[in-house]
Amino acid sequence: MARMRQPVTGRDRFRYRFDNFMSKGPIALVGALFVASLLVIVIGGALIYAFGVAPLDDGQRPGLLATIWAAAMRTMDAGTLGGDSGSRLYLALMLLVTLGGIFIVSAFIGVLNSGLEAKLDELRKGKSRVIEENHTLILGWSPQVFTIVSELCAAAENQPGGTCIVVLADRDKVEMEDEIETKVPDLRGSRVVCRNGSPIDLDDLDLGSPEVARAIVVIGPQDSDDPDASVIKTILALVGHKPRESGKHHIVAEIRDLKNRIPARMVGRDQVELVMSSDVIARIAVQTCRQSGLSAIYTELLDFGGDEIYFHKKHGLAGKTFGDSLDAFEQGAVIGLRDAAGKTQLLPKMDAVLAAGDELIVIAEDDDKISAAGSVPKVDETKLRLADPKPREPERTLILGWNGRGATVVSELDKYAMPGSELTIIADDDAPGEDIDGLEAELVNHKVRTVKGDINDRRVLDAAGVSGFQHVITLSYADKRGVQEADAITLVTLLHLRDIEEKNGETFSVVSEMLDARNQKLAEITKTDDFIVSENLISLLLAQLAENKALGAVFEDLFDADGAEIYLKDAGTYVATGEPVDFYTVVEAARRRGEIAIGFDIADKAGKRAPKLNPKKGDRVTFAEGDRVVVIADN
Repeated sequence: MARMRQPVTGRDRFRYRFDNFMSKGPIALVGALFVASLLVIVIGGALIYAFGVAPLDDGQRPGLLATIWAAAMRTMDAGTLGGDSGSRLYLALMLLVTLGGIFIVSAFIGVLNSGLEAKLDELRKGKSRVIEENHTLILGWSPQVFTIVSELCAAAENQPGGTCIVVLADRDKVEMEDEIETKVPDLRGSRVVCRNGSPIDLDDLDLGSPEVARAIVVIGPQDSDDPDASVIKTILALVGHKPRESGKHHIVAEIRDLKNRIPARMVGRDQVELVMSSDVIARIAVQTCRQSGLSAIYTELLDFGGDEIYFHKKHGLAGKTFGDSLDAFEQGAVIGLRDAAGKTQLLPKMDAVLAAGDELIVIAEDDDKISAAGSVPKVDETKLRLADPKPREPERTLILGWNGRGATVVSELDKYAMPGSELTIIADDDAPGEDIDGLEAELVNHKVRTVKGDINDRRVLDAAGVSGFQHVITLSYADKRGVQEADAITLVTLLHLRDIEEKNGETFSVVSEMLDARNQKLAEITKTDDFIVSENLISLLLAQLAENKALGAVFEDLFDADGAEIYLKDAGTYVATGEPVDFYTVVEAARRRGEIAIGFDIADKAGKRAPKLNPKKGDRVTFAEGDRVVVIADN
């Protein structure tokens, strides 16, 4: 049986309208309290006036307005009632007015307090839109944020007022601000603004004002099983729904898995510079294992604390050859060209003629510190040593540990090796063998052997004959273990390797992949030749590309086995050792071999080595046996 609807009473209608009115928030409540207080004051004053019970003032009764004003004072200040005198009816009416005022004022204070708390809570959540222009917008959250923020602040240190960096991530605004303040205490005059929101939500994306941002950095969320999916969705939202007000977006994004490169390029089109993090780390690991000290050079070029790579327009060298430009600057190492069409080339031919629109690619401390040379001193021909380099031979390389970058490492190693080289991989499961099976058709220079074993077990390392290898690479178990556990395994392995070196009296280069930069400090006691802190290097690269997206082509060439790369070569094959020579002479020696000298690696008094890039060409240096020259070369 259908239930009859209850009749709607006047009380129900009033209550419904009252509920709707109250739901409008603090502004409606304040308005209602104002009307209520006005009614209490007017009605109370009118009754007192109508009954004529107000005390005489100079023998006369106060008027209506004066009576209403007196009622208003009792409403606002309850203490005023204590000084009243008059008839009982007058005092009773004033008491009622005062009690109504106490109730209304108390409610008013409560509403204001609740409204302020709600507003502060809203501000704490970071849900207001950022009103900035030409800022750098970081979308997503991971430990990389701290390095990126620090580097962007360093890059803007010389700018008046620094820069504004906006971080939009699905995290609490205050927590993000506190973490950034702790990890990056010195912003060097720049500002960081955090907002809470999902970068893949179009409404939340508006909070960061991406349409007027100077650059946008997209990183995968820290706690996601598939960070690339979030990055691709964010790029799609930026390019498809939030077009830039003028020109195109300047977007830099990290993609971890190579298989996601194609869809990321499809959605990003020509507005996104992709950093394939696994590929970059694998290439750097391979290059570094063959040349100790190379990781320090890459870190120097990627961070903003020393020398970086710049494009120099006002060089005044149009009509001259590229070779002439190498010693055209007292401070600044020229490494390549970018033509008017934007095509980048490292190590062009020395006789290539510079056109008016060409830009020089220069390593310098800052773009305003690229200083032209005065009179170039005549090269002392007696100091030149143009000896042929030693012929390359097959090598033996050992990889300890395995992760998703392993297959790329093996593929890149094969490009550098001579035919007949050997590669042994030791890991705690069968993953290396499965990955190598997929690469077997590509490998032409290596004979690969995989061994299942615990790389922390000394017996496994002794059985492998570690001292018989020229190069050792330790890969972190990043895919299967937590950051600290994976780094702990690497640290123990490094201790075993150094003990084997000391006991056998033999040396081999060791390159170690670390996940947490803090653990690098602990690992220094192992005297490892090079550390590659994965997240840190990628963060530095993202910051560089955020400042200048055109640098992507430069670093792509440097990291590619088929292009010009950085090498550290025996100084004795370039110039005389044991006697001082200026760096102009070193540059000339490299130029005659079709190379570019950009620095040197010499030992200090304590025997420690630290590569020096972009030295003043007029400074003199004395090379000893074992010292090296840092060059850009094809091989």
